[in-house]
Amino acid sequence: MKENPNRSTASYATALCASLIMTALAVGGCASDSRAAKGAASGAGTGALAGAASGLVGALVFGGDPVDAAARGAVYGGTAGAVAGGIGGSKQDQAIAAAQQSENDKKLAALRKDIGDDAFNGVVALAECKYEVAAANAKIARQSKNKNYALAGLWVDVLSVADQRREDDARAKFPELMKQDRDIKTDADAEAAMRKGLQALTDARRDNGLPAVCA
Repeated sequence: MKENPNRSTASYATALCASLIMTALAVGGCASDSRAAKGAASGAGTGALAGAASGLVGALVFGGDPVDAAARGAVYGGTAGAVAGGIGGSKQDQAIAAAQQSENDKKLAALRKDIGDDAFNGVVALAECKYEVAAANAKIARQSKNKNYALAGLWVDVLSVADQRREDDARAKFPELMKQDRDIKTDADAEAAMRKGLQALTDARRDNGLPAVCA
């Protein structure tokens, strides 16, 4: 079922910042240099990137704006990662972290389930500029009997190729996209979706302290 998010990217970015701050305080107390707070900050970055990456592919498969979906995914993954990263603190820290982790983990797990493990692993690898890993996972995903997983794998493949500045090769895959994605009816549709996906990808990297464009 297609979904069209109504909230803006800016609002989700604001929500992400607020969520991370609240989680860091809850996990590590007010001491920003505590072990738990440092772990929370590290885990938040990892989770946010995974959430953003899976969110953008989910939007390409199921509908919606990939940029907004990536921002929402970053909120889910960032708060889940922040809590997970902070579990190494005191017993009190661990209790608070465990209580907060469940809902965020469920949301991130749902994003992963929507696109399948292989496409999820592929797009996270793509966000980290690991093109060979992304390609290998995309290939496996594309062979899935689950049509959504196969389409997610195809989108990871298209984005990976385009991100390597081989856009003509990416466009050569547009006819296959039009066969598998009912919302992609023309080359122009595919081009617009690819552009949105690339924008969401570069935004996710930049927001998580990575180079927007891979070397």
